[in-house]
Amino acid sequence: MCPIGEYLPDPTEKIRSAKELPPPEIVQKRESRKSLGCPKCGRKCPRHQNKSRDFHDIGNPDTRRPRDVHLVFSQHYCAQCDIYFYPDLSSLVPPYSQYSLRVVDLAVHLVVEDGLPYGEASWNLWRDHRVWVPRGTVQNWVEASGKKGSDYVNGPYLDDVLREFSGYIAIDEVYDGPFCILVVVDNKKFHRLLVEVLDHSPDHSDIHRFLTRFREILIQRNLVVKGITTDGSPLYPEPLAVHFPGVPHQLCEFHVIKEINLAVLRALAQVRREIKKSIPKVKRGKAVGKREIKARRQKASLEKKITDLFENRYLLVQRTLSPQERKCLNRITRGYPVLQRFREIIDGVYSLFDRRCKLETGIKKLEALRTRVLRFQDVYTTLKKILSPNLEKALTFLDEKLLPSTSNGVERENRRFRKMQKSVYRVRTHQGITQRIALDMIRGVRFRRRPRIIGFLQEFRNG
Repeated sequence: MCPIGEYLPDPTEKIRSAKELPPPEIVQKRESRKSLGCPKCGRKCPRHQNKSRDFHDIGNPDTRRPRDVHLVFSQHYCAQCDIYFYPDLSSLVPPYSQYSLRVVDLAVHLVVEDGLPYGEASWNLWRDHRVWVPRGTVQNWVEASGKKGSDYVNGPYLDDVLREFSGYIAIDEVYDGPFCILVVVDNKKFHRLLVEVLDHSPDHSDIHRFLTRFREILIQRNLVVKGITTDGSPLYPEPLAVHFPGVPHQLCEFHVIKEINLAVLRALAQVRREIKKSIPKVKRGKAVGKREIKARRQKASLEKKITDLFENRYLLVQRTLSPQERKCLNRITRGYPVLQRFREIIDGVYSLFDRRCKLETGIKKLEALRTRVLRFQDVYTTLKKILSPNLEKALTFLDEKLLPSTSNGVERENRRFRKMQKSVYRVRTHQGITQRIALDMIRGVRFRRRPRIIGFLQEFRNG
């Protein structure tokens, strides 16, 4: 039977003792030289003696066996400097390590690029590459890479990502226990530009200091900010007006619509609770009399209404509805005019963010929508957010055609960080978070080069 498409277990999952593990293959390597220049004085020094060390390498993919390397290397002695030294083995194995450099690089890539937890990365190394690395060792390697990544992010990384700076940025904060991470992202290219980890909730002084750092980075490279998008937090308007005066400030369309939709869904939940209170109580057993039969029919009808409203609640806030969905919405909201008014208001909210309109037209639509909300007391108490003055800032993009209407760039990076919170590490420290974000920033730059390489591979394969 052809095994293609079968989900087969790893052969080692069936063993019952360590003696049944496949024995490693021994690979002999030599780095022994007759003479070598002294690292201090440069004088050629003859070989004093040969030494050896053993370490684990990536397994043999053909025999599916582990592979150990027995490395013989020369030791040299400089009589003038009175020191012993060795050939450079860093391309094969790190100093004092039991694993080759290939194993270390592979383990770090599994965690940083594939997002695997340390334990899953450890098993992946054994299953696919026949080299066993404890999860604690994988964690140490990733943390060591993070320290080097932090140095890279503060130097060459900025030069790389700011070389194609679009001028449109998104600013946001994400929380991780007692820590808060401030992030500036290029909202067109989706590169993280600056990250700062705080051990407390931010205030205006933290935002001022953060934006001062970012502005200095831009001044050094003669770059200008053309537009800024935030999520509507009160932390940003005042500092942005100080550091970037005259730059268009856009509130994220997604966050504005999300708040209004949540308010409508809460109102719908309240309607369901009121319907549930109005359900008549009936006795158990067979119905006796017309009144009891009528009560049971009414109870079944109201329970079905509650079920329909819950299962189709998304129709009340969905941007566009098909004719079938519109018909279903009219059926389940029949007899509840407040829900029908909510849907009309939601349609008006979505029409505000039509890029075909100018800002002046959008403001007129907003004023008409507010007048309509104020006409109905039940709608007004639920949708007070429509009367907020911040809603005008969410329409700034109508006159700035290149300004993104959402903070999608920064939200993408925040989602990756939250995934890393759940799957990769447990203990949060200021240094650990900074280093892991640095590695993820480097991964983001490399990830965007991948489609080009895949195109080359496809072209080569096609001949």
